[in-house]
Amino acid sequence: MSAAAAMPESGAPDGADRLAVRKTYKLYIGGAFPRSESGRSYVVRDPAGGFLANAALASRKDARDAVVAARKAFAGWSGATAYNRGQVLYRVAELLEGRRAQFAEEVRLTSGAPLREALEEVDAAVDRWVWYAGWADKIAQVRGGANPVAGPYFNFSLPEPAGVVAVLAPQDGPGSALLGLVSVLAPAIVGGSTAVVVASERHPLPAVTLSEVLATSDVPGGVVNVLTGRVAEIAPWLASHMDVNAIDLAGALGAPGALADDLAVAAAENLKRVLRLPAADWAADPGVERMFGYLETKTVWHPMGT
Repeated sequence: MSAAAAMPESGAPDGADRLAVRKTYKLYIGGAFPRSESGRSYVVRDPAGGFLANAALASRKDARDAVVAARKAFAGWSGATAYNRGQVLYRVAELLEGRRAQFAEEVRLTSGAPLREALEEVDAAVDRWVWYAGWADKIAQVRGGANPVAGPYFNFSLPEPAGVVAVLAPQDGPGSALLGLVSVLAPAIVGGSTAVVVASERHPLPAVTLSEVLATSDVPGGVVNVLTGRVAEIAPWLASHMDVNAIDLAGALGAPGALADDLAVAAAENLKRVLRLPAADWAADPGVERMFGYLETKTVWHPMGT
């Protein structure tokens, strides 16, 4: 009998066990997947304390690298048409949908939710991403406008993106593993800002897989950068970084001590926009407050008749 005939359909010899292909969990910075420059990692466990994975433990140097990548990508992303940004975000939703089973399994493993609930969370995350994609070319009409003035002038208010946004993803609670992550990330980038995301320390696996979705979609490298590790270690450096223009404290609310207060004080050093919205039910209607929180308003005057 030939060797080919002796092989079962799985491709492995009869009676042989396959070697498990372990996934390496890395950071996502500038469109690439580096390990932490510190070489550190930490153990991710399921709700029962069982081992799930070793995730990269980002350092403050990784955070600085992510800010540099986000700033480099800002000009191209903010300069794209709103229609194009909507198309790009919709493409992310398509890829999310295509990896529905994988995301559901990771949500189930990290949160302990039943598979049915995990699938519902993934579906809600896809729908949430589509919802924000639809807002891309409507923001200017809703947030901007033509203003009446007493004189021969046109006066327009135009929304502009804040710049580089630090996003602290939700750490715990129902729906935080994926839906909460999407609910704080999508509003940061839909208006043209770029983002540095600090994933949930306890539930980072959906964030790492979302990084792979972003890398294989049409989102330019550097528009979204994802760090895994300890919020208490990384967030203070992002809050005080002089090239970060806004910070969402969602992942610091409820943290031990006064972390959220300390971050708000650090952010005041360069007048960052600080989003400190109340703890959210991620399955509820997201509203527009978080999305509009990353926009500046520019007023333009123009003489009539010229």
